[in-house]
Parts: sequence; structure tokens; C-alpha cells
Amino acid sequence: MLNANIAAAETAGKAVAASGWFLENAWLIWLFPAVSFLLILLFGKRFPRGGSEIGIAAVGASFVFSLLTAIQWISEVEGGAGGALTQSITWLTNDGQAIGAGIMIDGLAVMMIFVVTVVSLLVHIYSTDYVAGDRRYTHFFAFLSLFTASMLFFVTASTTLQMLVGWELVGVCSFVLIGHWWEEKDNSDAALKAFFTNRVGDMGLIIGVSILFFGAGTFSVIGVNEAAITGSMSHTVTLAAALCLTAAVISKSGQFFLHTWLPDAMAGPTPVSALIHAATMVVAGIFMVARLYGVFFEGFSIGGSSINTLALIGGLTTLVGATLAFVQNDIKRVLAYSTVSQLGYMVLALGVGAWTAALFHLFTHAFFKACLFLGSGSVSHAVHSFDMKKDMGGLRKAMPHTYRTFMIGTVALAGLPIMSGFWSKDEILVGTGGWGLFGGTGGNGAYTVMLAMGMVTAALTGAYMTRVVYLTFFGEFRGHGTPHESGPRITVPLWILGGLAIVAGFINFPAGFQLVPASWEEKFLHWVEPVGVSYFPTIKHATPSWTLAIVSVIVALIGIGAAYYYYFVRVRAVSPVATELPDGPTSRSAVARLGHRILVNKYYLDWLYTTVIVGFVKGPLAKAAYWTNQNVIDRVVNEAGTRSVQAGNIVYHKVDQLVVDGIVNATGKISDSSGEELRRIQTGKVQQYAAIMFAAATILAGIFIIVI
Repeated sequence: MLNANIAAAETAGKAVAASGWFLENAWLIWLFPAVSFLLILLFGKRFPRGGSEIGIAAVGASFVFSLLTAIQWISEVEGGAGGALTQSITWLTNDGQAIGAGIMIDGLAVMMIFVVTVVSLLVHIYSTDYVAGDRRYTHFFAFLSLFTASMLFFVTASTTLQMLVGWELVGVCSFVLIGHWWEEKDNSDAALKAFFTNRVGDMGLIIGVSILFFGAGTFSVIGVNEAAITGSMSHTVTLAAALCLTAAVISKSGQFFLHTWLPDAMAGPTPVSALIHAATMVVAGIFMVARLYGVFFEGFSIGGSSINTLALIGGLTTLVGATLAFVQNDIKRVLAYSTVSQLGYMVLALGVGAWTAALFHLFTHAFFKACLFLGSGSVSHAVHSFDMKKDMGGLRKAMPHTYRTFMIGTVALAGLPIMSGFWSKDEILVGTGGWGLFGGTGGNGAYTVMLAMGMVTAALTGAYMTRVVYLTFFGEFRGHGTPHESGPRITVPLWILGGLAIVAGFINFPAGFQLVPASWEEKFLHWVEPVGVSYFPTIKHATPSWTLAIVSVIVALIGIGAAYYYYFVRVRAVSPVATELPDGPTSRSAVARLGHRILVNKYYLDWLYTTVIVGFVKGPLAKAAYWTNQNVIDRVVNEAGTRSVQAGNIVYHKVDQLVVDGIVNATGKISDSSGEELRRIQTGKVQQYAAIMFAAATILAGIFIIVI
């Protein structure tokens, strides 16, 4: 049974609902790649290009559909419509309660399906060159399609139960693709690490969804949010659910302290890394918080506060990821820790109530981070390595297209004008509400500590990306062979993503920005943020601050300048092939050596998990369990068996043989004796029988006479 519902926005006192054929049939967007997964697996090897053409055609169709859906949504919103369009069917019935499954299309969903399909399509095209000749080429494209379909299913889900299914499908696909080259132990270990680390957080998701169902009485995303916002679900229940769901975000979106799987996921092919880090798996947690924002906003009391669990975790993650990026020699690992840091920015923004800023940063980050990851793949394709210190250097002349697009992504990531990262990062800093210089920025609270964390991260980001640029593209080539530029199937996606990294920020100019017409301001906010609907909390928007924007750029330039002086001036002066100073800070300062050792060992979190926790479980705990099994459990079982045998012997010899058999034997003897006596009476002589009958009759008559 099909049900269609509208959560409409209030415009001029009238409920106006967004509608249209593409919006109502948005489920086709995830169906195309889902079907292509089956077709590639079944028939892919029979096609000229190993099934890759099926995947590209399907994701291309999804992209066209998502683009038309976005155009229709924007036209509806500009016309005064809004809210969320939901369509569902009855999936199953439990105790008389119908549980539905369907789609929920609003500005958030439209933005996400556009980002996922754009990046996925470019990754598919890029992969035809990058993994050409791979032994599991067809298998790779099949699961790349399923990965895309799973994420699209997740972002269009109308119920928390569907979100749970999509969440797990994304995790399974990432496991398969990270371990694509499973013959190498490091790759299979990385896939298992990602799988098991995410299972820890997934338990939080399962518990959180269950709590929300019993608290709100529904799996509906709209119903759950309304229950949290209106207070029909108690604050205690809302807080418990928010904490459980936060555990899921920590694992899936690589937040401190379960971020350790994400850098190891670089073991997979580079296109997979780009898809995971830019548009699919790691942003699933960000989307989940945004989709269930009523639960988090009310549960953590985000409005009017100065700190909460979500904001603190995000702030710590930005710093942890940025500092760890400094000591990596693998270019993909630098970008992986950069992703951890940027995801921390998004979680921080959601934690301080800057919902639109978080989603805007997700939007811009998808393009410049995909550009950087695919750029690193282009470099590794040329030098057959990811080690910046040993096998790179001086590549800007040999690979001009890769170098230029990588620089665009780097400037955007560093948050410098006029790239997209500048606009979205600045919105997050403004949204903290912690800036009080020359007029406060407002917002939902005074999150000054979060602002400080974001500022420090801005400096660190510029510094570690300057290091990457120098080690990869400047100095002299330190590898082997002759590097060359990649082909058009690699460089064209790089230029498209580079172009998007420039212009994506222009769709959300801040309010009051004097350089553009007022009609160009805050378009992203207008198109994406739910306004005036019952399933989204009322949040305050911070006012832009020129002073904050200027200071944040200066802070980023300080980080870039410090790294530039170290590498481009001092290191380059030592030798064109040098990568570090021979007498650097770590050789002169014990504190610097200690800090460097902590960073190289990744804050000892892997040591804690692998050596301490897993080692304890596999070692002392396993031995203790074995000893307990052998000396306690087995002894109890053996002792119980021995005592049972002894009890059985007693029952047999004392009770069965002496008592039971004695009674039976005595009964037999009595019966035998009685029989002998009766046989003496039965002589067969009629005279004796008559005498006995006469005697008996006489006795009976006497009794009657006496009694009666």
C-alpha cells in the first residue's frame, strides 16, 4: 500500500508542498546502480570493457536524474514550496503496527544525492584507467556500483530502520573494496580493521534506533524528530538516544577516538579512497546527525550552551587529525588524516548549532577532497609509489595538470579566498558564536573553545598541505624511472573536480556580502535547510563577521608561511633532494622529540587497541578463561559426573537390590506359599467341598443372627 505525505513549509500563512515527477520518483536514483551491480556480476565479463560501461551508464543515469531532481527542487523552493516529500509502502506489520519503507526528499536529500552521484560518476570514469588490467576489474566495478547505490538508498530513506540497512550496506561495500587486493596481508588487515571498528559504533546505532522507536513509537524520521522537538519523548530518552547515535558517528565518520581505521583504509585502490572520503562512507555519520537533528539538538541542549558532547568530539577530532597529518610520509595517509580533521569540523559545526554550515562544508569538501585524492592517485600512477619522501619530488613539470588541480584542492582545503573551502570553513567559525571582537556573531551559543580549536586547525591545515606540496611537486625527483602525466580519463575528472572546488562556494555567499547582489546570498541555506517545518528545530543563524574572516585567513597564512619557510627556504637550501633538516627541532629539543614520537605512534591509540586491549583479550584473558574452563568449569562438570555415578551405585546396590528387589521377592514367596495352601484345599473330592460350604454357610448364618 502506497502512502504519500507532505511536511510542508509555511509560506505567507499557507502550507505549500514541494512536488514534481522527479521528486516523487527519486527512488530510481539508487535503483539504477543497484541493478547495475547485479548486471555486472552476472554478465560483466562478457562485455568489451569488463562491465565498467554498465556501471558508468547506471551512475550516469543517476547523475542526470539527480540533476533534474535538484533543478525541480530549486524551482519549487524558489516558488515558495518546501518541507519534505515522503512516499512509502507498508514493509511489514508487527503486532498490528504497520512499518513503512520509502523515500524522504527535501533539500538535504537533494544536496546529498547530487554530491554522491557527481563524485561517483567521476570516480567510475577515473577507475577505468587507474585499475585497468586488474585481476578483479569486473568485481571492482560491481561493488563500486553497489557502494553508490547503498549511499543513495541511505540518504533518501524515510525511516530510521531503512537508514540502518543503508548504513550497514555501506559498511559491507567498504570492507570489500578496502580489501580489494586481499592477497596482501596489510590490505586484508585494513579491511578487517575498518569492519570491526565500525561494528563497535554500529552497536550504538542499533541501540539508538531502538530507543527512538520505543520513545517515539515510530521508525519514521519525521515522527522521531517531532517527538524530540515537541517533548513528547522525554529528555532522558532523547539524550540516551543521542549518545548512542554519537557512538555510531564516532566510528563511521572517523571521529576521535575510533578514527584509527580510516587512514588504514588507504590500502584500497585510490578511487575507492576518494569515494569513501569525499562522498560516501565517512559522511554517512554527518548526514545521520543532520537528518535526526531534532534528537541531537534537544538531547544535547545545543541551543544556548557553550559546550556539549558533539561539539567537543568534533573539536578534538579536528586537532588530532591535523597534527597526525604532519608526520605521514604516505601522501594518501596525509589526506586521510586531513579528512578526519575536516569531518571534525563538520561534527563541531553540528554540535554548535551551525547546521547549514556543516552541510555546506560537506558539500564543498566533497569536491576538493575528491580532487586531492584522485590527484594523489595520478601521482602514484606515475611513480608507482605513495611515499612522498622516497619516490616523489619535482613532479610539477612532468605532471602539470595533476599539479595545478592539486594546488586548487590544496588552497580550497587550506580555506583561502576565493576557493570553496574558505566560505564553508568561515561559516563554521562564525556559527560557533564565540567571536566577540567588533560585534558578536550570534548563533546558538557561545562556543568560544570550539572557535579556538577551529582556528588552530586552520593554521595546521595550511602547514601540513604546504609540506605535501613541497615533498611531491618541488625539489628534485627522488624516485626511479621517468614520471609522466596521466591520461585524459584521469586528468579530466581532476579538472572537473578542481572547477567545482572553485565555484561551489559561490552558492552560499553570506548575508550582507557587499560584492554580490542580495539575490545571490545564502542560496544554499535557502535550498537545503528545512524552515518552518515540524521535524526540524528552530535554530539561530550567526551574522557574518569580516573581522573573523580576516583573522581566520591570517591564521591559515601563518601556518602556510611557517611551513613554507621550513621547506621551501631552509630544507631547499640544504639540498634539492632533501626532505628534512638534518639538525631539525627533534634533534635539538627533547620536548620536540617526545611530541614527534607521540605523533609517529598516532597518540598510541593503535598500541592501546592492538597491544593492550586485543593483546589482553588474546593473552592473559584467554589464558585465564582457559584455566577457568579446565580447572573450574571442567572440574565442576567432572565432579558432578563422579557424584552422579556414586549416587547411581548407591541407588542400585542399596535401594534397588535390597529394598525394591527384596519387596518383589518377598511378595513372590508369599504368593507361592498361599498357592501351596490353596492347592491343599483343592483335592478334587466333592465331599470335602460340601463340608467346607456347609461350614461357611453356618458361620455366615450366625453372623446374620447376631448382627440383625
